Amino acid sequence: MAAVEESPANGATMEDEDDYMNMIIAEPNVSKEKETYTQRRIRKQREAEARGRVKSKSEREAEEAAARDAALSRSLLSNPSAASSNKGLAMMAKMGFKPGAALGSGNSDARTEPIGISMKEDRGGIGMDSEKKRKFREEYEKEGKRVKAEESEYRDRVRREREEGRLEGMATNAMRIAECMAAEKEEEEALRKGEEDDKVNGVERKISVKPLKQINILWRGLIRRREEKERDRRMRYDLQQSLSRLPTYDDEDEDKEDKRALGKHATQYNLVEDLEEEDPELDEFNALAPAERLQKLVIYLREEYNYCFWCKFTYPDKEMEGCPGLTEEDHD
Repeated sequence: MAAVEESPANGATMEDEDDYMNMIIAEPNVSKEKETYTQRRIRKQREAEARGRVKSKSEREAEEAAARDAALSRSLLSNPSAASSNKGLAMMAKMGFKPGAALGSGNSDARTEPIGISMKEDRGGIGMDSEKKRKFREEYEKEGKRVKAEESEYRDRVRREREEGRLEGMATNAMRIAECMAAEKEEEEALRKGEEDDKVNGVERKISVKPLKQINILWRGLIRRREEKERDRRMRYDLQQSLSRLPTYDDEDEDKEDKRALGKHATQYNLVEDLEEEDPELDEFNALAPAERLQKLVIYLREEYNYCFWCKFTYPDKEMEGCPGLTEEDHD
């Protein structure tokens, strides 16, 4: 048996010492094949199944809400063991609290149940929900007022336009009545003076050659519109009859047969030159409201002809006895 040399320093044998210079470190057994995405997903799925399925956020919130509702619905007074171990109930009992009664002595109107708990689960500050509700309510009320105002404004505008149209129609009728009465009066005066009447006595009516500015302003607009319409009608008629030339065009080379073929022998083209002129007085009168124009016509008919536009009757004298009044409301 071979002798073992001992170290004089620590008494350990030479065999017990490690040879760090000749130590061989074994490499880990690592697979050279790289793990794919599918393999890693399957591996993690198996590891999760081994640990147990992790609940989702919605499931955890539902369980927390159910546990909270169950705890809030259960009173501490119904559990004697919990009531005895609760420090708050012990302090209240020392101050005279009895189960089912209100806090304090002689206060029968006080609360017997605790204030309900309102859970806040969002991240908004305290009072933010009430502020949002207030702003939404204000916007809703403002929008409702705006819609009502628009509806009321629309109804008022339609009512006003309808009333203006009605008054405009009555003013036009009053113009016709005033024109007819003025024409009858002029005709009577002309007959008394022995003058001949030159008004239209056939199917076709001529355009008036009387200057428009000599016509009363109350029905001058009616005459102007009528003459403009008549002028346009005759111009269209003459254009159709002349084919390509105006009837006023006079060709020296045309004989009687050509003129008869073109219809020039039967058409007399009369132009009312003052239709093209400006009439500031008429423009100012037309700018008045229909009610104001109608009132002027009604007053004129009463003063000149003893005629009441609302009664549709001509009275024998200026007093106009039996007429209710000057306005439409008086005749209702």
